Amino acid sequence: MAKYLVKRVLMALLTVFLVATLTFFLMNAAPGNPWLAEKTPPQSVIDALNEKYGLDKPLGEQFVNYLRNLLHGDLGVSLKTGREISDVIGESFGVSARLGLMAALIAVVAGLVLGSIAALCRGKWPDRIIIFITTLFVSVPSFVLATILLLVFCLQLKWVGVWSTSNPNYVLPVLSLAMYPMAYIPRLTKSSMLDVLGQDYIRTARAKGVKDSLVIFKHALRNALIPVVTYVGPMVAFIITGSMVVETIFSTGGLGSYFVTSINNRDYTLIMGVTIFLAILMVTANLITDIVYKLIDPRITFD
Repeated sequence: MAKYLVKRVLMALLTVFLVATLTFFLMNAAPGNPWLAEKTPPQSVIDALNEKYGLDKPLGEQFVNYLRNLLHGDLGVSLKTGREISDVIGESFGVSARLGLMAALIAVVAGLVLGSIAALCRGKWPDRIIIFITTLFVSVPSFVLATILLLVFCLQLKWVGVWSTSNPNYVLPVLSLAMYPMAYIPRLTKSSMLDVLGQDYIRTARAKGVKDSLVIFKHALRNALIPVVTYVGPMVAFIITGSMVVETIFSTGGLGSYFVTSINNRDYTLIMGVTIFLAILMVTANLITDIVYKLIDPRITFD
């Protein structure tokens, strides 16, 4: 176990390094610079800004300097606002985390329940309704759903208020983030449950007179969770920081909306900081997923 964890941590560090490298060089390969705006400053001002932030140095030297600062925990400052990147991430991540965790919880609970019902009622009307609904919402991108919810329930019907920092309303953003995974998880659960329900130990348990509820929730569902856990781990990390367009639509002030703004403004340091933070979350989620495998099924080994 310890050997496996050490190997995975080293692989995670390599993954983060590769993500940082690709992001840095691709970002700098794009035409333009952070100082271009509707009113471009004089060349002398641009040269002074490049010198101040080290952008006048060769690209390779810039990358080495960035990695050196990164190893000391310094993500730099925003090229547009002058704020520390760590402060921006720390303040905005709380909003994204609340939205993402609520959406993930709803998606997982509803997805497991709907998938179990679809498996137990295979071929019957509940199964057909669930498959129709899940297929519909899997086909609708989250940003399209977010726009529709905002127009209908916020602007037209006025059932839900517009997001504000003093009185945040999480209903519409959470639904926008939760609907796709909530529609995808039942499909995974159903296929896995149908496979498990056909196993010999399930038939043996039923032959011994074990109640159907125990057979389903104690034996079948637990062993059907492996494919779901595989999807849920990265999903949680992606929802928490990957809700970029949804957060921008609702103006929640989360990490995703800051990331979209940084791309539009070509704020190099903020782009790098958020990208590296997302990469760390993703590799951590995958590592936790592998450990959860062992908790669900003790027969799994890490050799």
